[in-house]
Amino acid sequence: MWNILIGLVIIAIGSFGQSSSYVPIKKIKSWGWENFWLVQGIFAWLVFPLLGALLAVNAGNSLYGILSVDSAAALKSIGYGVLWGVGGLTFGLSMRYLGVALGQSLALGTCAAFGTIIPALLNGVNLLSGNGLILLLGVGVTLAGIATIGYAGSLRAQHMSEKEKRAAVKDFALKKGLLIALLAGVMSACFSLGLNAGEPIRKAAVEGGAQALFALNPVILLVTAGGFATNCAYCVYQNIKNHTGRCYFSVSPKILVNNLLFCALAGVLWYSQFFGLGVGQNYLRENPVMMAFSWSILMSLNVTFSNVWGVILKEWKGAGRITAVVLALGMVILIFSLIFPNLF
Repeated sequence: MWNILIGLVIIAIGSFGQSSSYVPIKKIKSWGWENFWLVQGIFAWLVFPLLGALLAVNAGNSLYGILSVDSAAALKSIGYGVLWGVGGLTFGLSMRYLGVALGQSLALGTCAAFGTIIPALLNGVNLLSGNGLILLLGVGVTLAGIATIGYAGSLRAQHMSEKEKRAAVKDFALKKGLLIALLAGVMSACFSLGLNAGEPIRKAAVEGGAQALFALNPVILLVTAGGFATNCAYCVYQNIKNHTGRCYFSVSPKILVNNLLFCALAGVLWYSQFFGLGVGQNYLRENPVMMAFSWSILMSLNVTFSNVWGVILKEWKGAGRITAVVLALGMVILIFSLIFPNLF
């Protein structure tokens, strides 16, 4: 029981970091969306994952040796990362059109379901009996909480004037945002599939002497590297299309340093969710259901903390008392979903 609690706390700390990662972006100055998205991506998907992966390298071994132990698994992880990159792109756009709270809620809800159920099916879990059924019910509880928060978002849209919507989220667009958020969720679930595909690499790292706490980090690097390729291609295309490539260095030195620092902060906060997941999972491995449910746990916590930030950033201001009650109910359901699998 204590191990499960420790694992949940570690995952929660990483989740809080991820949910906070979009706040520093608001401090970026004189750059277009594609500029700061690419630069924060360099930190979030390359620099910090590489540093994390190096923690799994012990004396007498190398990172290349760990990553090349199973080339097929490595290529699968990278491939899923490329697909996840599409989710990363649309995920950022969902924040743009729906705000931090609603955008993350819908995208992460879809991501939680697909990212939990599909790996279970690939691993041969029967979702209609035993632990598989508990896992399926747990995902159902998670989706119920996220759906409740999504309903709160629709209530907000109904009760807020266009002026209030724009004040909370500058480019608010409900229909466009909903479609983008759902696409983001489906494609973002590929990150979980990438981690699942890289399991032989994680096991090889442990067998090679790496600490179990950090053994998942090399796999995370493979997935994020694939995602970076997708995001980099799109951002460079946007730089060319919008003539924003010059913006990286056309700003004053002071603004450039400001932007780099806040992009680095956003990057390390974003990466903390998967660093925390890898460490936290080691405390859940004795409980197969909680281990399989760990992805959904991370997504539930991300939704919960993102809505906390949504309240702090006044994105729900003027939405009405009923909307606030529905939002609170959704968050309570999500918190309950974290312990639901452990009740059996």
